[in-house]
Amino acid sequence: MAVNQETPANPGAIGFIPAPPERMKAKPDETCLDFGKIFTDYMFVMDYADGAWRDARIQPYGPFMMDPASSVLHYSQSVFEGLKAYRAADGSIRLFRAKDNFERMNTSCERLCIPKINPDFALEAMKRLLRLEAEWVPSAPDTTMYIRPTIIAVDPFLGVHAAEKYIFYIILSPSGAYFPDGMSPVRIFVEDEFVRAVRGGMGFSKTGGNYAASILAGAVAKRRGFTQVLWLDGVRQRFVEEVGSMNIFFKVRGELWTPKLNGSILPGITRSSVIALAQAMGVKVVEKDIDIYELFELGARGELEEAFGSGTAAVISPVGMLRLQNRDLIINNFHTGPLAQGLYDTLTGVQYGRLTDPLGWTETL
Repeated sequence: MAVNQETPANPGAIGFIPAPPERMKAKPDETCLDFGKIFTDYMFVMDYADGAWRDARIQPYGPFMMDPASSVLHYSQSVFEGLKAYRAADGSIRLFRAKDNFERMNTSCERLCIPKINPDFALEAMKRLLRLEAEWVPSAPDTTMYIRPTIIAVDPFLGVHAAEKYIFYIILSPSGAYFPDGMSPVRIFVEDEFVRAVRGGMGFSKTGGNYAASILAGAVAKRRGFTQVLWLDGVRQRFVEEVGSMNIFFKVRGELWTPKLNGSILPGITRSSVIALAQAMGVKVVEKDIDIYELFELGARGELEEAFGSGTAAVISPVGMLRLQNRDLIINNFHTGPLAQGLYDTLTGVQYGRLTDPLGWTETL
């Protein structure tokens, strides 16, 4: 079936290619969903060529035909986002700050020299895909539909320069609860040998290379019995940046500290949500350079009260222990702190529609 060839300027420019009946998949058991392993029947795809995004369509989920010389395979010119759709108790499907993801994607595009997308158009395309795949959005407690928008360069050319052809696509993956047995603190290894990013690099961009840079250190940390890696700055390896794929927060003497955005830290959407909610709760939030050695001294004096990561997947992940070289710091007796728990309950309550949304972050499909 032919798709609409019009260059997308409005939501009506989205074509549709139906999947053959034999390609339709059985819906998974919601009680045993994993993360990122199951994908729905359809995906959204749009191409960039001759200076314009065009040929927007929803088509059957499946592999792309790519030339072995495609730019993304050799020079990693790609960006992506991660967000979720939530099934509310009334059966409706809810989104949380979804447009912010596409606006952040454009920030990443600018750094990677990738043509930007229209955030409003991308948001509407994602909504249409979700409406089509509504039966795939799980309703079991704490399950979600994970959404992965991605742009890759596909020029069949070996040369280090910006590509001229790209594919923008959105895929959907029903996912289980991040904490199936309840939220519990994790053990974090402070990495003081490898670095993830430096100011002036791509640390603030959501691009595959940033995550590839973290794999070795993460694998070493897991072999040592730790859940995640806490990254330090790439110059002095002294100032806290991120933990794994999340931003990091510390409650110190009643204040909530988090590393300031300096160009090498991803500006997390959950991070900004935590800051806004904490301030609404009356907690003073301080964005600053956080010296890891000072943090350990604060912990030794009992002034470090809580620590937790924030991100799309976990929402809030409490930290119970940090290891720096041969020093261990136990935080809050390895218990989830009241601020971390309160922020988690509030954020998830808003996302699933259990609580009112005073800041206007959510919308219903």
